[in-house]
Amino acid sequence: MSRGQDPLDRKPLIALADRAAQVLGADLIRESQARGHRLRLAHNAVFGHLPLEGGRASDIAARAGITKQSMGEVVRELVELGLLEMTPDPSDRRAKLVTYTERGRAVALDGKRYLADLERRFAQEFGEQKYAHAREVLEKVIESFTPE
Repeated sequence: MSRGQDPLDRKPLIALADRAAQVLGADLIRESQARGHRLRLAHNAVFGHLPLEGGRASDIAARAGITKQSMGEVVRELVELGLLEMTPDPSDRRAKLVTYTERGRAVALDGKRYLADLERRFAQEFGEQKYAHAREVLEKVIESFTPE
């Protein structure tokens, strides 16, 4: 930043990162809907944080940065759509294990392929080095605010 320039004369980084997340998430949902999947933006909280082998609903909520109650609502919607299953966790009956159905796994993998294509497109459009640097900066920002 040049000397004397007020950092608030431009959009703060947090606003840019938030807007980028919004437009990328919306694009992913549009693409999913174009492929016939009945998804909405809130579903990204599950698809972005549920491993293919499944996981506890409370752990997924923590990774997504939302409450257990909010995650529960989104998971129930995806169960109703036939994309997820919820079963009691054998190691803790109070906890629920969330796993993909066969169809849900196909939808998740379809989304992952789309995201990989998007990454390649960005690298091509911005140049490999510039794109790698942008990713590195964002990773460092996240790292610097994530407790150990």
